[in-house]
Amino acid sequence: MKKGVDFTGISTVFFCHDGQGNILMHKRSQNCRDEQGNWDIGGGGLEFGLSPEENLRKEIMEEYGVGVIECSLLGHRNVNRKLVDGTPTHWIAFDYLVLVDRNKIILGDPDKMEVIEWFTLDK
Repeated sequence: MKKGVDFTGISTVFFCHDGQGNILMHKRSQNCRDEQGNWDIGGGGLEFGLSPEENLRKEIMEEYGVGVIECSLLGHRNVNRKLVDGTPTHWIAFDYLVLVDRNKIILGDPDKMEVIEWFTLDK
């Protein structure tokens, strides 16, 4: 059984920022299950046994190679997407605003992310 397809998945999603008005995003690779080539913020499915915040910290370390300096829960939302083959997916996302050290960021998952970049809200 697959999260988000056979049952509603739960994910932790993060808006990483540097405290200077910049938000970190990555471009999704062709190896992603959906939204290939789109710019996105980070996130990952909640692993069994982890709290949402524990999962958040694990995912940020895996994707960007950096620890969390400060985080706050923004809320939750309903996310409906489609896989490449058109299969609908359903997730509940816990969104967090996360302060990270911009100088320690790395592209930690080159299979799923083509590039990472900092953006300002007007960009």
